[in-house]
Order: sequence, then structure tokens, then C-alpha cells
Amino acid sequence: MSAERPTLPPVRLHTEAELARDALAAPLLARAVRLARWAGPGTRVGAGGELVEAQLPAAAEHLGLSADEDGAAEASEAWRLAVDTGLVEVEDPEPGADPAVEDGSGEEGPEAEGTVTAGENLALLTGGSPQDVLAIWLDGLEAAHADATAPFFDDFADLVGEDGSIDFDALDWDPEAEAEFLDGVLGNLYLLTVSDSAAGDAPVPLPALAASVIVPDEMGEPTDDILEQVSDAMMRLDDQFRVLEPIGIVEYQPVDEALLAEEGEDAAPPADDDVTRYGMVKLTPLGLYGIRSRMLDGGLEAPAIGDLVDKDADALLGGIAYYPEDAARAEVQLWLARRGAGGAAAELLDAARGEDPQAPLRRLHCQQALALVGAEAEPAVRAVLDDGELGGLARVWLAELGAADVPAPPEPMIFWLAVDTIAAQLEADGDLDELQGLVEGLSGQHSGFFDEVWRVDHPATADVLEAMGRLHSDKKLAKAARKAAFKARSRGGSGN
Repeated sequence: MSAERPTLPPVRLHTEAELARDALAAPLLARAVRLARWAGPGTRVGAGGELVEAQLPAAAEHLGLSADEDGAAEASEAWRLAVDTGLVEVEDPEPGADPAVEDGSGEEGPEAEGTVTAGENLALLTGGSPQDVLAIWLDGLEAAHADATAPFFDDFADLVGEDGSIDFDALDWDPEAEAEFLDGVLGNLYLLTVSDSAAGDAPVPLPALAASVIVPDEMGEPTDDILEQVSDAMMRLDDQFRVLEPIGIVEYQPVDEALLAEEGEDAAPPADDDVTRYGMVKLTPLGLYGIRSRMLDGGLEAPAIGDLVDKDADALLGGIAYYPEDAARAEVQLWLARRGAGGAAAELLDAARGEDPQAPLRRLHCQQALALVGAEAEPAVRAVLDDGELGGLARVWLAELGAADVPAPPEPMIFWLAVDTIAAQLEADGDLDELQGLVEGLSGQHSGFFDEVWRVDHPATADVLEAMGRLHSDKKLAKAARKAAFKARSRGGSGN
């Protein structure tokens, strides 16, 4: 029943149906779908599956794009996505095929051309499930990510040697480092989005995002060298977010082109300038889903609300142990909706038992979960009134419910519950001021608290008393807490 602290806070995802609609509306995938339906036996593609140059104007026109180079580039990009996601299938040309003969032009073509047919995934986008749509979109995200981390070059011909090989060293490009950089930025953006619901609704300034992966945590005032690295990172990210936005994972306001001209492409922002001119980025709901999927594929723990809905109570209380309060409440509500109230209450109480370090936190979350069950939990709660670990919790819960005939707790149970309550907050790393208030409130309810509490047979007694000695604002009582902690450790077993 032990729980580990999650690497990331839990994310609230939209439903798969909502996410699938967002995926189908992503500009790049929507264009890819339109081209896949437009393509046919007469569509001319190169040996690598790309649309031949002569075909691009018609593709751009079909998409309603401009007839210039930009329109052709966007059409080519959409076609590549259609190929990468299986919306079209390209069959390589027969060896020795002559496109000049095949198309009847009599002119010599640059290379043999393949043939195009509809891919199996095209039908899944309209006839498949939301999961099918999202799986195809995730393939598209992988392709867009690869494009975003690809090197930029002015003339590809300069990189091709006489033997036809490509001189990758001349690109000064490390694909693994580029992918790691972008994934680090997207990971930080994800963390900023899920850590604070209020902040997650607002776009993040590009300079702050770049600094988050460049400036060391322990650094105070950034050096000129670090600021230059941040500036370079901003320019890389500006290019990369422009590539990623059409697949639907971000809303992006690019760096102001006029600003680049003014600053000579030195994009490090002065403190008094409008930071929005340096780029603003925000993850979309689809982006949260996509980045989380990439994290899970990479072996990272990235929990989502609803992950525990089909688990037992042990997994639920262990899983939400370190969740923020709102997220824990939402997870419990989903879990309870799948079960009958009475049975759920008994299952939660049984899972709350234990002497491991997370047990006090499980009991705290159990009490909070029972509050969501309501009065229907009363029979199950009354059944544990004499339980050494759950009896105090049960009395508190019944009193909060306003139930009648709640038996008074014996004095040892009062002290045990005090230790358990503080242990839960210590394990949760709660707010320091709130914890101090709890410590002083509980110790102040009994005049001889520290003379008695060290005798409590609880695994966390000594640790709790040491914490009380650190936190109590009354120096005399803090000293009494430290002496009590020493006595508890001397008894043997407690807190060891």
C-alpha cells in the first residue's frame, strides 16, 4: 500500500470525444485529410512519397492556399503528414519505370514516380472511434515534432557529396540533443500548465520558457553568456513553435518580426519592454494530452484524473496520497460514482489501516473521501469505533456529520489521533503556517500534552514530536516537545 510521490501533478484531460474533435480540427491534420481525399491514381509523387513540384500548385489550390512558394510549402507539409499518418499509401515505382513515357509528355522526368492509394487510416478518421482518431493524431504529432527539430539549411545541394552521401557534420546538428531540448521545454510548459489551474489558463512568455531550460536553478543574476544562450534558445523555440502550432498542441503568438529587425535579432528583452512581443505560448487541451502521451511513452509518471477509477481502495488512497486537494477530490468523486456508497465506505476504511509511513496520509484522505459519501457511510464508520487505528477518525467524522450518540474517545485515542493527524500533514509537506497552527492547536488542547504523548504507540510518535519542537512558537513548549521526542525514542521502536 506504499505510495511514491508522482513526478508531475495529475492533469485534468478533456474527454476522448472532445480531444478527437480537437484533433480533427487541427489545421495540419485537416489539410492532410483534404489532400488524402483529393489524391487519386493520377497524383504524381516522387520515389520518397513527396508530391512532385508540378503537383504542388494544384494541391495548394485545393486547400485554398496562396499560389506562391508559401502555399506550395504548406501543401507539401500537409501531404507529408498524410503519408506519415497512413492517410495515403504510396507505392514505390517499378524498377526502370520511365515517367516521361508514363505521363505521355515525351519529356524526360527527374526520377520515376510512385502511385497513390487511400490509406486505411483515412476511413478511421470518420468511421473509427475517438481512440482511433487520437492514435492517428499522435502519429502526426511525432512527425511534427521531428520536423520541428530538423536542421535548417539554405541549400541542401551544398550538403550532398560527389558520392551522393549527406555531410551531416556540416549541419552542426545533433538530433538527440535537439529532441531533448524541445522535450525539456514542452515538459516545463506542461508542468506550468498542470501545477496551477489559474496560471495554466494564461500563455507563458517565450523568454521565461527559454530561461527555464537554460538558467541554472541556483543562479542569481544571469551572466551575459547565459542571457545570450536564452536569446538563442528563444529563436530556436520561435521556429519550433511555428512548426508545432498547426498540429494543434499549442496556441502561439510568434516573436514580433519588427522587433527582430530593431534588435538585430538580439531577442533578449529589456525589463521595461512589452514581453508579449517576444512570443507567448500556451498548451491546448489537445497539447496536454499529446505531451502526456509522449511522457508516458518515455517512461515518465504523468498521472491524470480518472486513472484510478477502476482500481481498488488501496490503489485509490495510495494513488492520491500526494495529489493537490482539488485533484484528490475529483479522483475520489469519479471512484465513488462507480460504486455503492455503503460498500465503498467499508472498502475505504479497510484500506486506511497500516503502520507504514503513508498510512496517516491514507487515513486523512479516507476521512475526506467519506465526507463525499455522506450519511450512507455511517454504518460502516460506526463499525470501526473500537478500532485502534480508525476509532478516532470515526468519531471525528461522525461529529462532523452531526450524528447522535457518538461515544467519547478514551484519552490514549485522543493522543494517538493527534500524532496521526500531524504525521499525515508532515508526510504531505503541507503549508508550513497551517502545520504550525495545527501543532499549536493540538498541543494546546491538553495541559499535560507533552507529558503524555511520548507514550503513544504510533510509529511516527518520535518524528512528530521532533517536528513539533521545531515548529512550536512557544520556546518552552518547543523544548518540552524535544524532550518528549527523546523519551519516545528511548522507549524503543517509536519512530525508528
